Amino acid sequence: MAKKNKRVIQSAPIAATATPRPEFNPDYTTVKKDLKRIGMLAGFFVVAIVSLSFFLK
Repeated sequence: MAKKNKRVIQSAPIAATATPRPEFNPDYTTVKKDLKRIGMLAGFFVVAIVSLSFFLK
């Protein structure tokens, strides 16, 4: 049988200097505008369906 050699891999030491990361600052103004528009359209269609149900009966 062959002998198994155990090798220890040594890595280079990691530098302790951390680079400053840019701050995550997303802009959600367009998302808010779209959500408001979706809400207004949904409200309008609910009101339209309820009002049409009175005329169709």
